[in-house]
Amino acid sequence: MESGTFYVNRNINNRSRPQTQSRSKNEGKDRKQRGSRCLVLMTVCLGLICVLLLVFISLYITITAERDMLKSYKTTVEEFNHTINSLQDKNTDLVTEKDQLKNNLNSLSQKKLELETRVNDLSVEKSQLQGSFDALNQKKLELETRVTSLSE
Repeated sequence: MESGTFYVNRNINNRSRPQTQSRSKNEGKDRKQRGSRCLVLMTVCLGLICVLLLVFISLYITITAERDMLKSYKTTVEEFNHTINSLQDKNTDLVTEKDQLKNNLNSLSQKKLELETRVNDLSVEKSQLQGSFDALNQKKLELETRVTSLSE
């Protein structure tokens, strides 16, 4: 029985050997296929990671550029606001100065009218005085003539 069992075992071993070799060949093929599938999968994953990295890098560059432009725009807006405030202050000062100049002009116009009135009054007075002078001069001539005629 031992030899039968051994024989059977031997037959089983002999039978299983070719199966084991074919199984190991199949397993080797399966391993190669799994390995190549795994390699393809890793290659695809690596490619996807590279694409994602490129997308993230380009987004980062774009966002950084936009942030820099935004800072530049903010600086420009601040400069414009400062310029606007400065111009508004100057405009306020100029409006105040214009109002003062208008007041001065009105005051000078009033003084001019007063002086013109005074000149007219003085001209009338001069004319009156000239008339009085002429009359007194005429009387003086008459009196001189009388004195001369009385002295003769």
